[in-house]
Amino acid sequence: MTIAGSDSSGGAGIQADLKTMAAHKKYGMSVITAITAQNTQQVFSVMEVTAGIVGQQLDAVFTDIRPDAVKIGMVSNGEIVNIIAEKLRQYKVKNIVVDPVMVATSGSELINRSAIETLKTKLFPLATVITPNIFEAEVLGKSKIKSDNDMEKIAKKIGDMYQCSVLIKGGHFGDDANDYLYSRNNQSGWINGKRIDNPNTHGTGCTLSSAIACRLSEDYSLYRSVELAKNYLSGALEANLNLGKGSGPINHLYNI
Repeated sequence: MTIAGSDSSGGAGIQADLKTMAAHKKYGMSVITAITAQNTQQVFSVMEVTAGIVGQQLDAVFTDIRPDAVKIGMVSNGEIVNIIAEKLRQYKVKNIVVDPVMVATSGSELINRSAIETLKTKLFPLATVITPNIFEAEVLGKSKIKSDNDMEKIAKKIGDMYQCSVLIKGGHFGDDANDYLYSRNNQSGWINGKRIDNPNTHGTGCTLSSAIACRLSEDYSLYRSVELAKNYLSGALEANLNLGKGSGPINHLYNI
């Protein structure tokens, strides 16, 4: 199940998550937290769904078709974060991947700054792993990342602070696409990836976190789930889909 915002251009958010789940031969379900008017160039507007409706969507899914894994993306205010955390505890959910979406690829902010604190204190401790990019990790860790060593230190700092495993995505850093996983319960370490010459990266963060959730649902270890998810993302980027006038989407269904 994905808990996230809707992307009208189909490249990120709910739409990217469901495509990723389909590519992994999973039955995807969704809880929509916001409706966005956006395309590959910018986010024009955001309309939040009420916390009450978010809660009802969660109840509707969990009381009928229980998900094997949950990915959480765009949650734009504290009320929504609180109801999600409450329901995850109520239904004793396992395999939770939290992608702390703060800024869209186009540069638009997607979360109320006051909600970031609620996200950290209520959702992070429930997560199997959180998947910040470099910029998000700098915000969460309150420190600049300028080297591989910094990534390792900040990942541990965030993980120990919020009692969760942390995958810092290195796609915005250096000449490679290496990520660092700090796991509180299992294998930590670098997961290497090659930088792919493709300017179309809309929705890559959403896609990676959903792919990790898919693999966790198959009982792979966290480290192996990340490895497999990165391989899938690389294939979707290498397919070189070219749509839109800005940072276009990747080809989620390249393997079908």
